[in-house]
Amino acid sequence: MNQVLLAEPRGFCAGVDRAIEIVEKALEVYGAPVYVRHEIVHNRFVVESLKAKGAVFIDEVDDAPDNSLLIFSAHGVSKAVRAQGKARGLRVIDATCPLVTKVHLELLRHYKNGDQVILIGHAGHPEVEGTMGQAPDGTVLLISTPEDVATLTVDDPEKIAYVTQTTLSVDDTKDVIEALQARFPNVQGPKREDICYATSNRQAAVKALASRSDVVLVLGSKNSSNSNRLREVAERCGAKSYLIDGAEDVKSEWFTDGDRIGITAGASAPEVLVDQVADWLRGHGYPAPELVSVGQENVVFILPEELRA
Repeated sequence: MNQVLLAEPRGFCAGVDRAIEIVEKALEVYGAPVYVRHEIVHNRFVVESLKAKGAVFIDEVDDAPDNSLLIFSAHGVSKAVRAQGKARGLRVIDATCPLVTKVHLELLRHYKNGDQVILIGHAGHPEVEGTMGQAPDGTVLLISTPEDVATLTVDDPEKIAYVTQTTLSVDDTKDVIEALQARFPNVQGPKREDICYATSNRQAAVKALASRSDVVLVLGSKNSSNSNRLREVAERCGAKSYLIDGAEDVKSEWFTDGDRIGITAGASAPEVLVDQVADWLRGHGYPAPELVSVGQENVVFILPEELRA
């Protein structure tokens, strides 16, 4: 008998909710256009929806016109990017997720203490670029895998610390940290892990989901780190897993009669996309989804001061 299962928690996290609300509130208060450096969050549907409301997404600070309003994305920016905005005299609103800011502050604390900082993350991701840019060029070392630890060259093995990207695989990151601790027994780490609550919770939920599913559909865009990690986690649990932007990507040939189909969504994917996939499945003879819950979330982040009124 076919079955459809729905992971909880899934979808928007507090940082994404806040970032989207910042853009929408800025449009409401200041009027269109507002300029956003990079995608506010990594989701095609969200970006297109905000474009339709008057947001203009740009690659660099210099792409914003003089005297315009510029918003920094949820992934955070380097000190150099902040300085560019200030030098241009632009009105800037920062939508950096508070949990990313926490990592920035950890890195700065270690750097100012004379520690060499190692960042565990994926090269080229905007969050990684912003985090590495909190300290002078070349001072933060980037690694991604346990194998990278073996090739690290540090100035003083007794004076090193690590921080991590917030959207990594919990299991993969644990392996990298264990390799670091094995090679550098005195390496310092965060008191509480840097991988954010939403990433951890969604990975726990997808493990529970995948253990009961033959196929898992993950709503999220291809450039979303946390969504890609959900697909990988589901696959490791033994389920066939597909990362999709929406119902239009679903293919009937992925399923066979009697399959149990799981659905989840990355932290930047809106619930409307989940609903559309559930509707697609119902239209193809599948039942309404049953919830697989590992807990609920009640985290809320406040807006920047200039938008609170």
